[in-house]
Amino acid sequence: MMPLKPILALTLLAGACPPAQETWDLVVYGGTSAGVIAAVQAKKMGRSAVIVCPDQHLGGLSSGGLGFTDTGNKAVIGGLSRDFYHRVYLHYQGDDAWTWQKREQFGNKGQGTPAIDGENRTQWIFEPHVAENVFEDFVREFKIPVHRDRWLDRARGVKLGGGRIVSIATLDGAVYAGRMFIDATYEGDLMAAAGVDFHVGREANSVYGEAWNGNQVGVLHHGHWFKKPVSAYVVPGDPKSGILPRISTDPPGEKGAADKCIQAYCYRMCLTDHPENRIPFPKPEGYDPKQYELLARVLETGWREAFGKFDRVPNRKTDTNNHGPFSTDNIGMNYDYPEASYERRREILKEHERYQKGLMHFLANDPRVPDDVRTQMSGWGLAKDEFKDNGGWPRQIYVREARRMIGVYVMTEHDCLDTRETPESVGMGSYTVDSHNVRRYVTPEGNVQNEGDIGVGVPRPYEVSYGSLVPKRGQCANLLVPVCVSSSHMAFGSIRMEPVFMILGQSAATAAVMAMEMDKPVQDLPYAKLRERLLADGQVLEQARAPSAAGAVDPKSLPGLVVDDGQGKFEGEWKESRVHPRFLGSGYRHDDNAGKGVKKARWELGLPKPGRYEVRLACPHHANRATNVPVRVTHAGGTAEVKVDQRKEPPIDRLFVSLGTWDFAGTAVVEVTTEGTDGYVVVDGVQFVPK
Repeated sequence: MMPLKPILALTLLAGACPPAQETWDLVVYGGTSAGVIAAVQAKKMGRSAVIVCPDQHLGGLSSGGLGFTDTGNKAVIGGLSRDFYHRVYLHYQGDDAWTWQKREQFGNKGQGTPAIDGENRTQWIFEPHVAENVFEDFVREFKIPVHRDRWLDRARGVKLGGGRIVSIATLDGAVYAGRMFIDATYEGDLMAAAGVDFHVGREANSVYGEAWNGNQVGVLHHGHWFKKPVSAYVVPGDPKSGILPRISTDPPGEKGAADKCIQAYCYRMCLTDHPENRIPFPKPEGYDPKQYELLARVLETGWREAFGKFDRVPNRKTDTNNHGPFSTDNIGMNYDYPEASYERRREILKEHERYQKGLMHFLANDPRVPDDVRTQMSGWGLAKDEFKDNGGWPRQIYVREARRMIGVYVMTEHDCLDTRETPESVGMGSYTVDSHNVRRYVTPEGNVQNEGDIGVGVPRPYEVSYGSLVPKRGQCANLLVPVCVSSSHMAFGSIRMEPVFMILGQSAATAAVMAMEMDKPVQDLPYAKLRERLLADGQVLEQARAPSAAGAVDPKSLPGLVVDDGQGKFEGEWKESRVHPRFLGSGYRHDDNAGKGVKKARWELGLPKPGRYEVRLACPHHANRATNVPVRVTHAGGTAEVKVDQRKEPPIDRLFVSLGTWDFAGTAVVEVTTEGTDGYVVVDGVQFVPK
């Protein structure tokens, strides 16, 4: 992250004659959690390593406020990543770690599992300074030199020779020669400066055959959207009065289309309600209450979820994240960031800080904020004992995505959703396929709406391919990229979790050392040898499939082409369930018998080959279901509509209802709507059986 102090004369020494430098076995650029773990792994393998980073403080987001860890399935977190959480656990075993509350007052709430797992001696929820101390302990214990406040000369600092990086130079004139390199930054600056292919923004769904990539106008997941009408105009209902701040005037665009938008950034604030440790929310320089007019209007509609993501970490503190239609996410203000100059990035960061500080000051002080919200918010503030050199404000912004490499293998939602086999695993992810909002636009009715927020659950932990860590052949033979991995926008939305970055950092360093010792390009490293070492070092590379719930059916065991509900596109809020004794895959979804006409489910897919297919719908039956569910099938001859009675047991394998048989030219669309239905509408998947 760019420090908030004025940058040194960045180009002053860029052209200076560098001093003689030793050649390191591994040069890690970036002081993130992945960077620290990568250097530790190289040292454990008996090799020299150095961390070169623009950061003053190690750990990136793990020590920058994201203490309520987004982990997914903890069982697939192994190796040094698990050791990090074990060291956190050991810290909190001491009574002196509990400064502002007693251990038993903490509550032990975590994400899906207890925050403190005594049986496995791990702790998943922690204060920022504790995480930073663990990373500092790592580099001290393994005697890893850390060269801080060193900024890569992105224009001239990467020296290439023979398809490899020979050395990198920083803007102060320091030169770091290395045999192998790792780019562990959130931005992918080294990768880009080395000429490696990358992408910024959302790909069109058509690029990788995905369902959730690209523009998502009209798709409303989670709860971070305007649920009641709020006018986008300065004078409500009057377009001539102009648009309110922080709303795009661009048209909403076409669903599924590509763009250069990236999901919003925010600072993960560490807040406290302990009076002795609280810094009241300051009024930032340049504060303008008009910037929060949309929030005032949302509060006027009765919205009261301002405290929905004040997730508790030890000692009466929080990891505070975005929640709701207008919150800490600074939507649409970060598009330049991934490829921007250092100076421009600093401007973007300052704008984000001003916006978020102003947001909290507004909620705690502005008379337009209802008393019940304002009174409660004024009891919160920044923690005095966190980020002490920055006034309690986080040093690292949450770069949810920036550049993403286009490497040997591109991870997509098909890998995350387990609809294809992922080769050469070097670690596992398990978090929801997730994106925060990327835009805020004006609807045809003149109201404001958010776009881009997606949350699609993964059916099981999934493998991350070694090919996603390495550039294409011929681009760079000694570089690995464990953070800005080769992935689509949607796959990165799941991969981008700090435990996964640490897992991939360890795997990347292992591969770097082995490629160096074998004198091979990283693209040619024998996977069998890499796998053997990763397993020996405690990495989890696959997970045995858990026994299915009674009656659950594996889609891969059925004839024809079967697509589960997780591969569909859903409009409106659908609820997941596993109550019925027989269903496809890991569960199914229902409309909660609400929002009729608003909610839809749609599958659009390419069939293996043109021909005649019987189309079947999977829908677990029950007496509370609708008897008249409209289902539309688009085939070569047009569109057919069928009504399905979901109260009756499906006649085919007690799982499927036949919708009919049609000719298809290669593409098929099945859409389930809820309009006019007389009960719960359930969707579980579709099957295409060739005839």
